[in-house]
Amino acid sequence: MKLPFFFARRYLFAKKSHNVINIISAISAIGMAIGTAALIIILSVYNGFDSLIKDNISDLSPDILVKPASGKVFLPEGEAFDWLGTQEAVSDVSPVLQESVFISYEGRQDVATAKGVGEHFAEKTRIAEHVRSGEFRLYHGEIPLCAVGAGLAYKMGISPHFVAALEIYYPDREKNLSLTNPAASLRSIKARPSCLVSFNADDDNRLLLLPLDEMRSLLKYDKEVSALEVRLDAGLSPRAQRRFIRQMQEQFGPGYKIQDRYRQNESLYKMMRYEKAAIFLILIFIIIIIAFNIFGSLSMLIIEKQDDIATLESIGAPSAMIRRIFVLEGWLISLLGLAVGLVFGLGLAWLQQRFGLIKMPGEFTIQSYPVIIQWTDILLTVIGVSLIGYLIALLPVASYYKDGHLTQNQNS
Repeated sequence: MKLPFFFARRYLFAKKSHNVINIISAISAIGMAIGTAALIIILSVYNGFDSLIKDNISDLSPDILVKPASGKVFLPEGEAFDWLGTQEAVSDVSPVLQESVFISYEGRQDVATAKGVGEHFAEKTRIAEHVRSGEFRLYHGEIPLCAVGAGLAYKMGISPHFVAALEIYYPDREKNLSLTNPAASLRSIKARPSCLVSFNADDDNRLLLLPLDEMRSLLKYDKEVSALEVRLDAGLSPRAQRRFIRQMQEQFGPGYKIQDRYRQNESLYKMMRYEKAAIFLILIFIIIIIAFNIFGSLSMLIIEKQDDIATLESIGAPSAMIRRIFVLEGWLISLLGLAVGLVFGLGLAWLQQRFGLIKMPGEFTIQSYPVIIQWTDILLTVIGVSLIGYLIALLPVASYYKDGHLTQNQNS
């Protein structure tokens, strides 16, 4: 292996008789470097946005959500709930009551997802960081207040600075729907908007946070809840969290669903993984196209070095060794581009991560493009680009050097 590598390295850096071979080789290496750097930078920026979305989701979603396996509500009573309250891994257990409701505000109507939360909701979550206007409060004296998603507020013209109250309607569970007077079959409450909150586009367009007692009054429940939000100790490792979730599933049994953050937003997490995979495959395809420059430069190099090939054959060099020389030559071009691209891409990603050089246009919660470098992206990039370079290098050797000799049409 040492001798083929020696020849390949000499051919890579030595001046060729036809200068166009040097130019094409340089273009190939530069192209591979640009493709590699693009992979690292774009995947790192995607990781940044991905993390930003997950952080926003996690601020609204608990570590663990306990829901009934069937039905909408349940009473949080029994041995399993008593056991949950004694666990050191648990920092907070909050009951919530959630339902789709009809809302009306100053003549405008829409459907929203109303979520009743306890009075300590603001203390146990980072809701304050997502308030865009007003102040998060559930009561003003005895007057109930509500927090409205920014997208929903925009559609309905809701502002916490206005005195008008939001009217919230839900069908009375104990009455049949009256076709002649549907309004008589509805229960309603009023709550004045205290603030506008923003998490993500989906929640912003439908979310409405209410006091839990008001939500129970609207739905005519006493102590029932639709879910329990369990927040774990911040110092708990991911492995310990998974172990605790398994313990919860054993304690609660098949009558309850124990959902971690992934299962709470499974479709969103899958979509983000698929998007990243698609981005990676598109960039890899571009690198494959760039790598075909190596095919051209290596093909011309094989033709130029036919005297060297004849000399090596005459002194007994096996054909496998000669093929290996040119495969390594083509592979070294791609590896050179890979190395330069990695340094350049990681350097730019680090500078953006450290100093935020490229700013976000418009008004966003972050000022510059978020960047997160992951070692898995680096590993996949190295494997992908190296494999492409090696396979492309095999093609001209197989086309121009067969059975230990140059093909006849190239030898003439």
